[in-house]
Amino acid sequence: MTDSILVVNAGSSSIKFQLFGVAPDRALQRRIRGQLDGIGTRPRLVARDGDGKQLVDRSLQASEVKDLGSAQDLVGSWLVGQVGAPPRAVGHRVVHGGPQYAAPVLVDDTVVRNLEALVPLAPLHQPNNLGPIASIRRRLPDLPQIACFDTAFHRSHSELADRFAIPETLYQEGVRRYGFHGLSYEYISGHLMQQHPAVARGKVLVAHLGSGCSMCAIDNGRSVESTMGFTALDGLPMGTRPGQLDAGIVLYLIGQKGMTAKEVERLLYQECGLKGLSGVSNDVRDLLASNEPSAGLALDYFVYRIAMAAGSLAAAMGGLDAFVFTAGVGENAPVIRSRVVERLAWLGLHLDPAANERTAAVISQPASPVKILVIPTDEELMIARHTLALIERSHTTV
Repeated sequence: MTDSILVVNAGSSSIKFQLFGVAPDRALQRRIRGQLDGIGTRPRLVARDGDGKQLVDRSLQASEVKDLGSAQDLVGSWLVGQVGAPPRAVGHRVVHGGPQYAAPVLVDDTVVRNLEALVPLAPLHQPNNLGPIASIRRRLPDLPQIACFDTAFHRSHSELADRFAIPETLYQEGVRRYGFHGLSYEYISGHLMQQHPAVARGKVLVAHLGSGCSMCAIDNGRSVESTMGFTALDGLPMGTRPGQLDAGIVLYLIGQKGMTAKEVERLLYQECGLKGLSGVSNDVRDLLASNEPSAGLALDYFVYRIAMAAGSLAAAMGGLDAFVFTAGVGENAPVIRSRVVERLAWLGLHLDPAANERTAAVISQPASPVKILVIPTDEELMIARHTLALIERSHTTV
């Protein structure tokens, strides 16, 4: 198979990848799904084919995979060994596209410089997203690479929704509300249009609840508001990030506690959220299994803030027709879904407990004024679609 699209989603200690075959009718067929995690500590390469059959499960020495560059080289070599040729193009998830990128873009020197300038806005994500791009450019400079942005779907926001109450000069410099998880929301919006077109044309709240969490108000297929703002710290509490936070707390930490900017950054990105509240874990599964009062407090706070955000997003749209749960927690934690819906009964959400327990596609009661759905997200497929469309439009070949 030589006609394929590789999708790369790189984090701080892992690279997730998927390979899609391109059929003659341009349909995308998932061929390989895998990841290389434990980079620099206990590397492990795991991959399965499109039918779920295991292709590799190999532990490696830390010296073999000491950084993202060597990890990308290893993944690339393994994939070529599997399929016999490089892909037609590589699509990458890039968290921040700033104000200038409202759609996927073919990577070149200018794009790389622009994206590197956005590192301060997403310090834990952007460098890792850009690492594999640089590695592939060195090894295969003629291989087209497409950057797909988590912020792009939200560029349909009005200026009113994008602004903070700060001086105009800062807004013009790019200090504005961007929103994230856009690839997930774009996939959900497209799925709704295919499977529930009447719902898709209405006012929909989507809750992307995973290690990172956000919610998005989608009106007739367009993002109009989101809980995340200038960075991926804002909005809902997350695994290790606090969500909405009084800016005065940052001033207090610097002025009264003597913390440096780097120390504050580490605290807010890695020590807060469910982990900070509970002192137990950043994982909802661990918190649900725990008898510690602090674990219960963390989950109570999580549900409370989701419900509060739902109210404000519904107000931004002027109504609500459907509510969608997605991502790791949203797709797999019936008790969290139940508790969220219970708090939103006043908005017209009425749960079917049996459907919720078995994670049906529709978990609302038939007479519920607001339809409640569970939709597994697929950011990688969204990236593959964008990549194929862009290289075909630009007539780029390898």
